[in-house]
Amino acid sequence: MKASVIVFPGSNCDRDSAVALKAATGQAPAMVWHGDSVLPASDLIVLPGGFSYGDYLRSGAMAAHSPVMREVVTRARAGTPVLGICNGFQVLTEAGLLPGVLMRNATLKFICRDVRLRVERNDSIYTRRYQRGEGVRFPIAHKDGSYFADDATLARLEGEGRVAFRYCDAGGNITPEANPNGSRNNIAGIYNETGTVLGLMPHPERLADVALSGTDGARMFLSLVETLH
Repeated sequence: MKASVIVFPGSNCDRDSAVALKAATGQAPAMVWHGDSVLPASDLIVLPGGFSYGDYLRSGAMAAHSPVMREVVTRARAGTPVLGICNGFQVLTEAGLLPGVLMRNATLKFICRDVRLRVERNDSIYTRRYQRGEGVRFPIAHKDGSYFADDATLARLEGEGRVAFRYCDAGGNITPEANPNGSRNNIAGIYNETGTVLGLMPHPERLADVALSGTDGARMFLSLVETLH
């Protein structure tokens, strides 16, 4: 599986994503600078976490207009899987590849801690190594992670089964108390219409090795290897 990681000014999880991808695939991904206009042949494109362009204007707004994003959007619309993690999720919404927006956390504070997530479906290219309804542990690290969409968009996402993960408690219950940032419907990640584009605020790459105190995130990358090799 050939992967490419897009690197923006301010990215800080690009190397983490590269390490997780190499561990899963056996080969290092291409690291593609935001100013490039050409992408190598890729089975997967990753938009990593961080603070692209210093989060000026809105988180992800400037990165969405980087030269490389024109090719990312073209590839995504042609069916190439694109994974956006944290800031990458924000970029996906700003680029129009996913609906909704990521707003300031309800606490108005930066939050950095592990959270529990419920896997809403396990029939996607990203979740085959999980069980539907399973609770997993991923870290979050964001200040603008509250997912918002209008009622019609939410109804469409729910009706089409496009919610990938929800914040939950240790028992898998979807409660207000388990929601760290105020996201509507406790949404932590969503798919596009075809399930090939996934945006999520939590960081699977930060729990992809025993040395990192957990491997729940590694299963996402292994799921991709199984389906895209």
